Amino acid sequence: MGTSPKVLMSNTNATPKILLVKLSSLGDVLHNLPIVWDIRARLPEAQIDWVVEEGYVHLLKPLLSREGFRGIDRIIPFGLRRWKKSLFGSQTWTEFFQFKKDLQQVSYDVIIETQGLLKSALVCALAKKSSDAVVAGLANATEYSGYEPAARSFYNQSVQVPFHCHAVDRSRYVTSSALDWPLIARSEGLQFYPASYVNSIAAPSVAGLNNPYIVFFHSTAREAKRWPKADWVSLGVSLASHGYQIVLPWGSAAEKAISQELATQIPGALVPAAFSIEEAFSVVAHAALIVGVDTGLTHLAAVLNQPTVEIYCDSPRWKTEGYWSERIRNVGDIQASPTTAQVLGAATELLNAIKN
Repeated sequence: MGTSPKVLMSNTNATPKILLVKLSSLGDVLHNLPIVWDIRARLPEAQIDWVVEEGYVHLLKPLLSREGFRGIDRIIPFGLRRWKKSLFGSQTWTEFFQFKKDLQQVSYDVIIETQGLLKSALVCALAKKSSDAVVAGLANATEYSGYEPAARSFYNQSVQVPFHCHAVDRSRYVTSSALDWPLIARSEGLQFYPASYVNSIAAPSVAGLNNPYIVFFHSTAREAKRWPKADWVSLGVSLASHGYQIVLPWGSAAEKAISQELATQIPGALVPAAFSIEEAFSVVAHAALIVGVDTGLTHLAAVLNQPTVEIYCDSPRWKTEGYWSERIRNVGDIQASPTTAQVLGAATELLNAIKN
């Protein structure tokens, strides 16, 4: 994994200032969360800050340090997606320079960039650094993940990772190298959110929602990753016959139309009003089961350790599957869409386990 400078190997530096750079998207940010706890377990007094796209700040808020609890010390929002829509506007540049000022309030000893993209590497370049700072990032692409080789020029430590590498493991490779630790094993328990937070998530206030309910995350940005509508209907009819309300969220007009089409064929199904990421936490946390394709909200259910069936149709299961809990079932694989019977079997197994 490479050799890092000795800045963190000295017993005199037990309080390094560490910057995590993982800007987006929803699933990628979620799969980066465990490194916060990996670092905190070994360097409890370290300062840990995180730069993230402003639309995903809510994903990190439950980890903010507070009295009696240490997680993330500072979240630094990055508005690149919005800025690109008005690149030459004065407001855009005012906000960019404010971001730069906020970022440079701290001189970092270690910067860990786990995305491998030029936009993330540029954040590393903008950050203020100590004289012997480690700036670590990916040395190579991993299969089926975005990667821009030019990003390597902004690191002083490029970390080689396996070509087939789960998103969580990839972040742990870079972190272990940056901090000169042995690679953190999969067998070492993963933490995403504090249990106290997960247990305190309030029940959702969604009009028409009845308990018990099951959420279907059928939508995803890439058409090939979608499970056939006929399969969703068959699954929904079967689960609804056992007294579960089927909830069909959506995020765009096209997705809403699909939800409405499915709802007309599933007895008692609900197409809720659009909800935010904040509201998604509540809906997911109080569901009897979540069934979804390879998309961010399905991964949210998995990291909250909710009973979750992850459906893989045209993406490799090894890349993002939930491997950390008996409450998760992963079905299908790249170019191997699962049958309705396979998904229903996984769902039934989880629902029966909950009852027992």
